[in-house]
Amino acid sequence: MGMLDNKTAIVTGSSRGIGADVAKLLAAEGAAVVVNYRQKAPRANKVVAEIEANGGRAAAVGADLTSQDGVQALASAAMENFGSLDILVLNASGGMESGMEEGYALKLNRDAQVNMLNAAVPLMPEGSRVVFVTSHQAHFINTVPTMPDYEQVARSKRAGEDALRELVPALADKGITLVVVSGDMIEGTVTATLLDRAAPGAIEARRAEAGKLFSVQEFAAEITKMVTADVESGHTEYAGGSEYFGKGAGN
Repeated sequence: MGMLDNKTAIVTGSSRGIGADVAKLLAAEGAAVVVNYRQKAPRANKVVAEIEANGGRAAAVGADLTSQDGVQALASAAMENFGSLDILVLNASGGMESGMEEGYALKLNRDAQVNMLNAAVPLMPEGSRVVFVTSHQAHFINTVPTMPDYEQVARSKRAGEDALRELVPALADKGITLVVVSGDMIEGTVTATLLDRAAPGAIEARRAEAGKLFSVQEFAAEITKMVTADVESGHTEYAGGSEYFGKGAGN
């Protein structure tokens, strides 16, 4: 018996990286998992196949979270495939990719997060949990400057966090809690790779400052823990290196 038996989770942006590992860990605890992807169906199908091979339940669902149709389809997929929706992990983010429209970072990192939550809430019973995944560089952007190449993304993610926090009272009325998980730079993520490409040496410098950076697997484990952690709604969980940013700075 797992801690999440008879629960259903949506993990946005879960065809690879942190999201994929979170999906696998949730499935290992008994949750049925909706594995979300935007374009790379084979990657998502691979995650699903691995979960199923280990005795879990999962379904791959393609959805562009920057469109209202996408968020509605993703929320509905949980009900259609597994009959419930109890956990929403808001992991998808971006903004450093090349060729994206102007304002894309804010559209994905703020607007899509709120829209996804609003689409999910009517389907979620009392006791459900929402987990928003962010970075220290974004969470502390108002008090600690970040690298110029990441500032736009950091500010858009902080805007997303702020917008979600404004919904905490409304979520409380429905018995739903929101937890924020903030991590330092994570070794091996797409964002870290793009950032190091834009600012060579950025990852090595941050590793030297922090002493250690979390791996994808380690950070995914921290996120997964917060799905069932006994904490108040609005709690921020810091994963590695927060002392450098001033952990006492509050939310």
